[in-house]
Amino acid sequence: MSTNRRDFLRLGTLATIGLSFIGRKAFAAANRIERKLIQQTMGPFTLAALPYAYDALEPHIDRTTMEIHHTKHHQAYVNNLNKAIESLKEQPKTLDDIFRNISTYSAGVRNNAGGHWNHTFFWNIMRASYAVAANAPSGKLAEAINASFGSFEKFKEQFVQAGKDRFGSGWVWLVINAEKKLVICSTPNQDNPLMSDAPVKGTPVLALDVWEHAYYLKYQNKRPDYLAAWWNVVNWERAGELFEGKYR
Repeated sequence: MSTNRRDFLRLGTLATIGLSFIGRKAFAAANRIERKLIQQTMGPFTLAALPYAYDALEPHIDRTTMEIHHTKHHQAYVNNLNKAIESLKEQPKTLDDIFRNISTYSAGVRNNAGGHWNHTFFWNIMRASYAVAANAPSGKLAEAINASFGSFEKFKEQFVQAGKDRFGSGWVWLVINAEKKLVICSTPNQDNPLMSDAPVKGTPVLALDVWEHAYYLKYQNKRPDYLAAWWNVVNWERAGELFEGKYR
């Protein structure tokens, strides 16, 4: 065998070993990244995957907004909530435990627990966009909306107005109050109607996030356009089930 051929084979062997070593390093690095991602959601509270793809709500809510909203904003609420309760002598087991005694917790626990619950509810009250123009409630929920607001269109007008009137960041809700009536309310920041000190208490049926990060990439400062588009992705079947108590 010629010297050139031996050198070629030797270099090839060394290259293979080197690539194998690099491959092992890359694999180890990938494992470290995966462990880090898993650790981000460890603790009493974790971030669930969306019930649909990030682009499922297009063109009404764009993929980039959904991905950032879920993996950055919502994930941050989960991470910060777990950190906020680490030092507590008695750690709450559920978000409901926190909400029932909200005034006893710090602002950090309040904001992050609310952010986690509100977003989880929000993701699940939406579904993939529909090509048909009509996306409306039916059954008992439709009857209750008509009884409470006069018509579905009047309900939408009041709900949208609540979103327009919410100064700064917050949420708009349709809830069932203690008298079993449907009412519209709005909360600041990450508060919700389940909190014991909420001005309007009730069981949520619908929720709309009106923080700018929920719509700014697509709609910029045009919140009314976002409010109008959102009706196309409301999961009315889910809302109806909530209203009838199937998930309560």
